[in-house]
Amino acid sequence: MVPEWQEVYMDYEYLKTLLKEIQRFKQRNRPPATAATTPGLKRKLTLYRVFSGLTQKINSPRSPSSQQDIENQAILVNSVTRDGSNSYETMFLRMGDEGGEYEVVYFKRLDDEFNKVLKFYKSKVEEVVKEAEMLNKQMDALIAFRIKVERPQGWFDRSAELTHLASGVAASTAALSISTPSSARTNRRVPMDIIEEDGPSSHAQSEESTGYKDVKEARATIQTVQEQKPKLKNVRVTRPAPLEILSHVKMNNTLETPRSTIKGFLSVPTQTQLDFSRENLRKVKEQLKRAFVEFYNKLRLLKSYSFMNMMAFSKIMKKYDKITSRSASKSYLKMVDSSYLGSSDEVAKLMERVEVTFIKHFANSNRRKGMNTLRPKAKIERHRVTFSLGFFVGCTVALILALILIIRARDIINHENQSQYMDNMFPLYSLFGLVILHMVMYAANIYFWRRYRVNYSFIFGFKQGTELGYREVLLLSFGFAVLALASVLANLDMEMDQKTKDYKALTELVPLGLVVLVVVILICPINIIYRSSRFFFLTCVFHCICAPLYKVTLPDFFLADQLTSQVQAIRSLEFYICYYGWGDYKLRENSCKTSDVYNTFYFIIAGIPYWSRLLQCLRRLQEEKDIMQGINGLKYFSTIIAVSTRTAYTLNKGFGWRMIAGIASVIAAIFGTYWDLVMDWGLLQRKSKNRWLRDKLLIPHKTVYFGAMALNVLLRFAWLQTVFNFNFNFLHRQTMIALVAVLEIIRRGIWNFFRLENEHLNNVGKFRAFKSVPLPFNYNEDEEKDE
Repeated sequence: MVPEWQEVYMDYEYLKTLLKEIQRFKQRNRPPATAATTPGLKRKLTLYRVFSGLTQKINSPRSPSSQQDIENQAILVNSVTRDGSNSYETMFLRMGDEGGEYEVVYFKRLDDEFNKVLKFYKSKVEEVVKEAEMLNKQMDALIAFRIKVERPQGWFDRSAELTHLASGVAASTAALSISTPSSARTNRRVPMDIIEEDGPSSHAQSEESTGYKDVKEARATIQTVQEQKPKLKNVRVTRPAPLEILSHVKMNNTLETPRSTIKGFLSVPTQTQLDFSRENLRKVKEQLKRAFVEFYNKLRLLKSYSFMNMMAFSKIMKKYDKITSRSASKSYLKMVDSSYLGSSDEVAKLMERVEVTFIKHFANSNRRKGMNTLRPKAKIERHRVTFSLGFFVGCTVALILALILIIRARDIINHENQSQYMDNMFPLYSLFGLVILHMVMYAANIYFWRRYRVNYSFIFGFKQGTELGYREVLLLSFGFAVLALASVLANLDMEMDQKTKDYKALTELVPLGLVVLVVVILICPINIIYRSSRFFFLTCVFHCICAPLYKVTLPDFFLADQLTSQVQAIRSLEFYICYYGWGDYKLRENSCKTSDVYNTFYFIIAGIPYWSRLLQCLRRLQEEKDIMQGINGLKYFSTIIAVSTRTAYTLNKGFGWRMIAGIASVIAAIFGTYWDLVMDWGLLQRKSKNRWLRDKLLIPHKTVYFGAMALNVLLRFAWLQTVFNFNFNFLHRQTMIALVAVLEIIRRGIWNFFRLENEHLNNVGKFRAFKSVPLPFNYNEDEEKDE
């Protein structure tokens, strides 16, 4: 089932409940069984009936029993026209039977379901037919574009020869039609598709310029043309594409770049003229290739939709026959087969033509390669992923246990250098913990998205077959956790070298080495460790950094929202640069807090994710003209002020900064909480059938939504610790900072599920199940009509 089309599938479960009501009624009113009607006796009686034979004639004359069955049929299906569209109504002919009113209700709902399915299927077929016409024009332009780029001289020579021969044939036919009898014209007819290569204009021109003087000359010319027929037959197979189509098309500038955005802002006219270069030809082919793949996917889903509904109607009618002991399924299913849903073959024909076209033009006539692209195989859950995940989970647990035992054995908590370690080393390693926790929360989101049928891969725009499942994400998370914990154990050294009076440089560089390793793996171009997912992530990060120079898509602003919950991790990266760049790691002491440069960037870095979201909102406000995007931008602007004032308070303790930070944080928290619950989650709707929730909910337990709302409010105010300085004697200050960051990541993980659930339900309401792929050419039909 296509999740976005769930509402327009046949409601099989509801029809089953109607059949169960009919069954319960019949069981209540069924007469008591006698010995003569027991199933065992019936079976014994059938053993003594006349043998019907192993072969039967197909076209045997209709027996009186079959005529009686027709007379005793239970339903009559009629086609009616309403609002300009055909629909079907079933008349139940056994109203006088006991319990007939239940069956009338059943057939009324069955007709409603069938007409719903039929109407939706017709509309979608009309859409794909229109899109097929558009792709036809795009392919014509592509072929002409390829001819202009590659300039095959032999092709043009043959087309010129063809034009010359076709002109001669046209002239000969014209002369013959004037001076020969109709019987001769019939025998001397020339194939029309060759004449039409030059069109009517060349036909008239050649007729005027030839000017035959007598019939004998015309017949001689026709004889010459007839001798050249074998050549014409060979040319017909390689008929040249019409190059005049290029005069009606312009290039669509579909590639979004910062340069194109700046040009659009400055109203600089874009270059839409055709540039016949091989690079443009490659780009055009790639765009059309993606368009064909997506179009083929639409056709596959439509075919599956038709098949599943046909099977559903067949099964429900057979169930009806079994319960009521009637033979109504035959006539009803005959109507289903003869309807547009069962008899239409547009989708099957389009699929066949798309396959042939794609294999020829985009797969170099390699059928296996082309079909593998059109029909990517479903991702297989591999056992080695599950095994490796279990292995790394076990290693993580073992390393955590070892870390706890070493801390207890060495009594590190009460060590005199414990505070120095927490101030300098703990921020370095907390970066790994925050990132790993976020990845684990994302894996949990994927698990629940799949469980409740949220089409997250379509919403994010992942390429089919490359999206990561929750097992893959957990594998990366715990693999990263093993490396991080191993580095902590390697660097869990509290004593400096007595000879050199500093710490071992090699072990102190372990955290930096792990960061470098992760960055190298992330940007590695080799196809290892989910390369497509890594590049997708890097592309979204680059779009967030370059906001608002790129068109804002859901993956971009969704990732930017994730980064707003990783402010502490970003600050840890700044600490890495300061700690290792200034050489403080040798003495395990840092002078970062005393540097004005560090404190300045401490402000700037905290606001970068929020600035990115603010600029994205402004870009969407400018493009979509939606005032809500401007209000959303104000929310992020208030958060920037709150984060900046809290940072100023932590650096400059004072009552004035404390009041300003408290007021700004309260405003930002209330604004953000309201936006989370109402706009992002779509909750708090008073007139909803689910009080204070939405009309449609994926989770059956409503308490989950109320619990998530309450938890979101509580976690939104985790910043109170920063303003009011809640100190616990058994927790270090760096530990409190890390705990507040952990609470924010947990809140973001909960937000992720309900945010995407709301997006999925919006797609379901609009039946959006396909990606819109930009086409390379803009076909100007009005210009063609004028000419």
